[in-house]
Amino acid sequence: MTWRDRRRARAAENRAMTRLTLGTSRWARGLALAVLLVLAAAWLVPFLWGVDTSFKSETDAATSATWLPPSGFTLDAYREVLSRGDVLRWTWNTTLVAAAVTAITVLISAMAAYAFSRTLFRGRKALLAVTVAAILVPPQILIVPLFQQMQAFGLVDTLAAVVLPQVVAPVMVFILKGFFDAIPEELLDAARIDGAGPWRLFWTIVVPLSRSILMAVAIFVFIGAWNNFLWPFIVTNDPALMTLPVGLATVKSAYGVQYAQTMAAAVVAALPLLVVFMLFQRRIVQSVATTGMGGQ
Repeated sequence: MTWRDRRRARAAENRAMTRLTLGTSRWARGLALAVLLVLAAAWLVPFLWGVDTSFKSETDAATSATWLPPSGFTLDAYREVLSRGDVLRWTWNTTLVAAAVTAITVLISAMAAYAFSRTLFRGRKALLAVTVAAILVPPQILIVPLFQQMQAFGLVDTLAAVVLPQVVAPVMVFILKGFFDAIPEELLDAARIDGAGPWRLFWTIVVPLSRSILMAVAIFVFIGAWNNFLWPFIVTNDPALMTLPVGLATVKSAYGVQYAQTMAAAVVAALPLLVVFMLFQRRIVQSVATTGMGGQ
């Protein structure tokens, strides 16, 4: 299949998805698209305003409310932010933390969900009830005991202290268990007849069949870990170990109200996540549509 055929097939798929989502009536689709365009504009204007401010001088950013600055556009804010080197270090720290949290969370959540879904052991129902109840506990309540644990282990002000408490995700265990429950038992029985044990069933049958839900979980865990502010802010003091959200707050407090530099740092911080979204755009949209995880 040539790239033109793939392009036509993708366009046909998009048209079918639009009709399925917005209905077959032309008037209804037009009204829905108009409402969506208004909502998109309401979201885009503040974002574009922030990008526009990042290209202004500090004087124009503080005194001018126009899109076109009187002194013209400049890259001074980006030069100032990047010259300190902190943003690049914070971006690297955030990438490491988000990647580690995503890999460990997906692995632990999938194995726990498989145990709850396909194995029998004493106390399974009670442990599952505790897991479901843990979803209802606000994370802010656990900050003090988690910090005491990290202090007892001597991990405060380390990247390990930033990563470890974030890998506990009972809601992901619950979501994956629901998906694993839907896998036909006959398929697993056929593998058992061929001599497959629980470990082989998990890696050769369950994981390949659950690739879409695992990808969805990984995407949302990665975004959550990337944007997490409260816990990294509490557990790290060394600027060299800070993540992007914490580091940007430090820039604001250390240099006062530097609007252009703050917006330039925010744009630099958003670029890696924007690249991830552009690369996995179709999978993110499909995962939201098929799993209903948009509210997570």
